[in-house]
Amino acid sequence: MTETDASGTLDEALERLHSAGPEFEGWLTNHAPMTVEALVRHGHAPVVHRWLDGYRQRLEDMPARTGVRIDDATWREGLGDPGRLGDWIAYFTDRLTERPWREVLTEWWPRLLPGITGGATHVVIRTGHAVRILLDGDESAPRVAELGHALGYWAARHRTLPVAPVPTGTTGIAAALAGMPGIADAEGGIRERFARLPGTPGWPAAANSLRPPTGPDEVPALLAELVRETVLRYGDHANGGPVMLVHSATAPNAVLRTLPALPRDLWVPSFLAAWEASASVTAAYPAPGALPAVTGAPATADEAFARAAEHGDEHTIKFTDTAVDVALTQPDAAEGALAATVRAVELIDAV
Repeated sequence: MTETDASGTLDEALERLHSAGPEFEGWLTNHAPMTVEALVRHGHAPVVHRWLDGYRQRLEDMPARTGVRIDDATWREGLGDPGRLGDWIAYFTDRLTERPWREVLTEWWPRLLPGITGGATHVVIRTGHAVRILLDGDESAPRVAELGHALGYWAARHRTLPVAPVPTGTTGIAAALAGMPGIADAEGGIRERFARLPGTPGWPAAANSLRPPTGPDEVPALLAELVRETVLRYGDHANGGPVMLVHSATAPNAVLRTLPALPRDLWVPSFLAAWEASASVTAAYPAPGALPAVTGAPATADEAFARAAEHGDEHTIKFTDTAVDVALTQPDAAEGALAATVRAVELIDAV
């Protein structure tokens, strides 16, 4: 499935995008860098610029800097301040010209991780796509710059949950997700919904019931299991919020993709943050009931992604990218993962 980008399409697309900000129309996330990376990776580079021509019209210019420089002594003052998006992206752009990207990532990952739900979890998702690009081995300037934009977005939108889960139980991932309470008032955007979690009966006790990893050796398999179970659950419960529930799977997959670039002592906190993202999104978008079984599921990962690329919606493309990861690495879940991609195609408006 993974394609080499001999055409240079990805670098061209990233260069086009780096004059745009990470958000538009208030705080909607710019999904283009993540989407074009997935399109190129899965062999659809020829459609990237045409797709981008349409999407780029929605975007806004990179926010201006405030004139107050972020530095290693004062960064805490600007953490979580979206008014300083331009400052944060400039800060990380500078850091990544001075130091290897792995060093910058390792230093900042634990600082940013508590704010994984910021920006509706897009902050970690964009970071995961950027790290996946760099782990391929091509560290071109646009690819390194993309990591800087992702980390800057995360720092500016850093936001902690009002009551975060602390898993200490014995429940497995699938059962914990199935037992997650949903907010009673399922109206408004994700920030308003997250704010209602403390008043939701059973939160965060249900999220705390999860069995945490005993050490870093367990983390890769547990993260893969979390991604699998959230993908499969989407296939049955996407009607709780077809667009937003995508992130219950793509956020932990972003952490899984980043894991090889991180030291082992960061693996357990990375899993716990990934669980926080999945659990909170699941609770914020409760489904009214299980959906009927999918019909006409794609037979192969290539077919699934081709359908998503034709559909054109950025959430559908990114969810399918994650579902394909599951199908290719966990054969016992392949049928269910590919079937789940049909839900995104059916329930999310096509572009």
